Amino acid sequence: QFLFVVTFTTFLLCCVEYDVLFANRPLNHSHTGGAAPNRSKVTLPDAILPAPQCAQRIRARGWVIFLLVMAAVFWLYRLVKVLCSLLSYWEIRAFYIKALNIPSEGLCNYSWQEVQARLISLQRRQQMCVHKRELTELDIYHRILRFKNYTVAMVNKSLLPVRFHVPLLGPIVFLTQGLKYNLELLLFWGPGSLFQNKWSLRPQCKRAGARRELARRLARTMVLLGLANLLLCPCVLVWQLLYAFFSYAEVIKREPGSLGARRWSLYGRHYLRHFNELNHELQARLSRGYKPATKYMNSFTSPLLTVLAKNVGFFAGSILAVLIVLTVYDEDVLTVQHILTAITLLGLVVTLARSFIPDEHTVWCPEQLLQRVLAHVHYMPDHWQGNASRSETRGEMAQLFQYKAVFILEELLSPILTPLILIFALPARALDIVDFFRNFTVEVVGVGDICSFAQLDVRNHGNPQWLSAGQTEASVYQQAENGKTELSLMHFAITNPRWQPPPPSELFLSHLKEKVQQDAAAAPPAQCILAEGPLGASLFS
Repeated sequence: QFLFVVTFTTFLLCCVEYDVLFANRPLNHSHTGGAAPNRSKVTLPDAILPAPQCAQRIRARGWVIFLLVMAAVFWLYRLVKVLCSLLSYWEIRAFYIKALNIPSEGLCNYSWQEVQARLISLQRRQQMCVHKRELTELDIYHRILRFKNYTVAMVNKSLLPVRFHVPLLGPIVFLTQGLKYNLELLLFWGPGSLFQNKWSLRPQCKRAGARRELARRLARTMVLLGLANLLLCPCVLVWQLLYAFFSYAEVIKREPGSLGARRWSLYGRHYLRHFNELNHELQARLSRGYKPATKYMNSFTSPLLTVLAKNVGFFAGSILAVLIVLTVYDEDVLTVQHILTAITLLGLVVTLARSFIPDEHTVWCPEQLLQRVLAHVHYMPDHWQGNASRSETRGEMAQLFQYKAVFILEELLSPILTPLILIFALPARALDIVDFFRNFTVEVVGVGDICSFAQLDVRNHGNPQWLSAGQTEASVYQQAENGKTELSLMHFAITNPRWQPPPPSELFLSHLKEKVQQDAAAAPPAQCILAEGPLGASLFS
């Protein structure tokens, strides 16, 4: 895609004669010998310059050559990464076939639990990991999600500067793919990062006496990386604009309402993610919560906006209907200048206006809808409870479940805002980040350095407000927010039923099971629940 976008954009800039294409300049159809061909219309080849003339135009524009050189360097870098990934994937394929006895053509028929069970069995037979005799399910997750667990923990502890208060807009959350890439470069795998390799933190990061010096170096690296981003901002911005145009222009023309669709934001994916949750597990959980979340967000409507959308849709639809009737009556209407443009734009306006008109049969029950969302996403701030109908709750939910148009706008602004965050906002958190990695890193034999939150230890990171009250020794600084330790433990135990948790966590799970059984025994019969619910109320009304 990158190579196509660069090549096609260069072709459009330097190899097309737009005066001929737009018929602003007549073509010279004279030929030596014979009668001139009878051509009254401009064809596409007439507007395309010959290759020598196209190359001459490219050489005459220095900024085009500069952008092409930058694009070539970046493409070569991507090519090397792809080749390295292919070699790694080939080794993984060989491991699956020879060690796990899973053929490539049958891989899609195996669940992750089956693959994991074969891996644990192989460790018992062949001792792949020489530092410990047996691997547990948690060890495997720690190896796969080492860096991801750190990032989830930092988002949970509000350590990363992704929340800002903008005049006129209020509180916003800004976390894009570009900012995430720079944060991972700084902390995990870039030159001068806190990790010296894929499994071990630098020794100086574990010493309290070196924290301030390490924080100063990290802050300086943040500023330098921000300046590098600022220097590359024009190139990255041009690429983002071109990629967004080629990716979404046809979709917007075909389905203008797609910009009004919603998606889980990048911040939302980190906020809602459990510790030790694989990508496919997170995707499945958020996909189940997509429809309830969409219904909840769509339950909020503005009467003024609805009336305005109805009138705009009526006016635009009326004009569009007349133009279509005239076109059907006489197709020569299409030859009128800009008539096709007018029909297309009016169609877009009508579609957009309809997207702001709510379904007249929708029943407004935000509390029940938000509870259905919570059943899948598992996390909800305490102040949302009982306030599902408030606009503040909807605004905070929109930070997790954003419009696709907002996502596109954030990615387009990312080349501009990311350098500013790296230079001005992030260095102030350098000491807190260094302390976080020192205080919440533990070394596990056979696994390496991992985030201590990922151990799912309710004694060291539990929250007293949950059922682990009286079982935890964690201070406020050591506690995971919103019960993430407890919820992550429950999710991992359900996903991996053969896993044997440590004694404190096992005690918490046993108390939880007893509580669930007591609540189930004390619950009213199903007929009463049905009668009290919205469906039962409508049936018995």
